[in-house]
Amino acid sequence: MSTAERLNWGILGTGNIAGKFAAQLPGSKTGRLYAVGSRSANAAAEFATAHDMPVAHGSYQDLLDDPDVEAVYISLPNHIHAEWTARCARAGKHILCEKPFTLTHAEAMSTIEDVRPCGVFLMEAFMYRCHPVIADMARRIRDGELGRICLIEARFSGRGQPDPNKFRWQNACGGGSILDLGGYCMSMARLLAGAALGQEVPAEPVDIKGAGHVGEYEVDEWAAATLRFEDDVLSLLYASQRFSGGSFVRVYGDRGQISTGIPWFPGRNGEPAAYTLTLEGEDAREISVSADIPLYAIEADVLAAHREAKQAPYPCMTWSDTLANMAALDAWRAEIGLIYEAER
Repeated sequence: MSTAERLNWGILGTGNIAGKFAAQLPGSKTGRLYAVGSRSANAAAEFATAHDMPVAHGSYQDLLDDPDVEAVYISLPNHIHAEWTARCARAGKHILCEKPFTLTHAEAMSTIEDVRPCGVFLMEAFMYRCHPVIADMARRIRDGELGRICLIEARFSGRGQPDPNKFRWQNACGGGSILDLGGYCMSMARLLAGAALGQEVPAEPVDIKGAGHVGEYEVDEWAAATLRFEDDVLSLLYASQRFSGGSFVRVYGDRGQISTGIPWFPGRNGEPAAYTLTLEGEDAREISVSADIPLYAIEADVLAAHREAKQAPYPCMTWSDTLANMAALDAWRAEIGLIYEAER
């Protein structure tokens, strides 16, 4: 694909994750970093200068009104994902929307129905799902190399101090560890449980039990969940935005196990991603899987490759996968009594 044929990307928002996407998009095979939109013209101009972007828009809508923008990366706070996803779709832009897709399953259903008639590509941006190492792990499990899968553990945590000025600590913005970090764990558990059941689609838990701590700002600061899938495949999930308890995925079968300590950012900068495979009677082996471009650039290439189909293929996030994940996260939040302002 020549430079002239590359998709022009716009980015909504100028926060940390927007900067990561902007830094890696030039490494894609199909995308061109073109424009940024911010509520502040100064912030947009500074971001565009920092990332060598030709166009800066002083409002989100101005970016959508730009006819040269073909695809949009939505990196806005959680509670406005639904609104701007629908607006992007109505403007005819292909969409990568940062996780969580919306605040609730009901909002996700409504948003997808808004997008459906617009004929654009849409994917919830769980970038780890796009890396080939994830497909490789799922394949080994599905092919029975680990035997019967008994337990899947998924953990994602990070240390942060409560700050009412940051959206992850604001109830009205859909803050909390379940939506911010637990969504990764839930999506991974469902994916690998599906593989354990011999499927090339994620499985849905038949039972969810949860616990967590809701702090002074009415968001969950740490939370845990136990899931039961068909055939008694069990999963333990843990998420925290208050303190660091490590991040990993471990899958235990009756003939072996898989473990990885960096599950959420595989091959972050284009380096090979690896996991450890230990089979009964054998020494542990490191399995390395390469992708020749950085992680966020892979997402952009997935969109370009599948824009005619409007959705990405397994194991990337399909629309039905996003809906099921949001439903499971609703159930986890319900277990700890966390209700968002928008739900009241």
